[in-house]
Amino acid sequence: MLQHPNFDPIALQLGPLSIHWYGIMYLLGFAAAWWLAQRRSQTDYSPIAAKQVDDLIFYCALGVVLGGRFGYVLFYNFDKFLADPIWLIKVWQGGMSFHGGLLGVFTALILYARHLKISLGALCDFVAPLVPIGLGLGRIGNFIGQELWGRVSDVPWAMVFTSDPERLPRHPSQLYQFMLEGVLLFIILFFFSGKRRPEWSVAGLFLLSYGAFRFVVEFFRQPDSHIGFDAFGWLTRGQELSLPMIVVGAAMMWWAYSRNNISANSTAKPYK
Repeated sequence: MLQHPNFDPIALQLGPLSIHWYGIMYLLGFAAAWWLAQRRSQTDYSPIAAKQVDDLIFYCALGVVLGGRFGYVLFYNFDKFLADPIWLIKVWQGGMSFHGGLLGVFTALILYARHLKISLGALCDFVAPLVPIGLGLGRIGNFIGQELWGRVSDVPWAMVFTSDPERLPRHPSQLYQFMLEGVLLFIILFFFSGKRRPEWSVAGLFLLSYGAFRFVVEFFRQPDSHIGFDAFGWLTRGQELSLPMIVVGAAMMWWAYSRNNISANSTAKPYK
């Protein structure tokens, strides 16, 4: 059994202003995505130029923050919102949803693709490999802040979190998600997108892979206390939201390859 290092979730205190590690991880995620996007924009199959990356990251950041908050309220705390609508804007009380952030980013990409008059599929494929960096860093932020810990376990690496009032050994599920959603997903998408692929196939692989990873890791993550299990005595809200990602991602990849008829000795259509 391990003990959580009990990191201080506040990285810097400036008078009444508290800068949390979780917020710093968000900034690092956007910075890393900007750097990788700058490099990827130099390829001959990039749908955008390097000078357009700044605006792209800005659009995506708005989508993450606004979508993440709206998604958390809609998917996890809608009753609380109905009782207190002002709670929606009380972001300092915490509460972000990946699935809401995903919808927010997709909305932002629709708007930006229309603004640039470029293919939405090509833009989604360009952005998909950038996302796991922020996801991984976000899970590190969860671990530092002792949020979203796992279910009770007797595995040798089970960890006691001081934020847990029961002080029971639990799966460090934040680290599982860091490895799957951050490291492994990044490796898969980075190498898959290293050459031209059928349009929508990279985005489809992202949805399929993330959905599968999230579905699996939910078996080790403690369900939200105010929700519990949604169905069958084991299905969590996160699994319910991830199942459509798996189905849609697989369908997108099938459609992308069928439409483009890519073979081992042919090349995909260029994005531009």
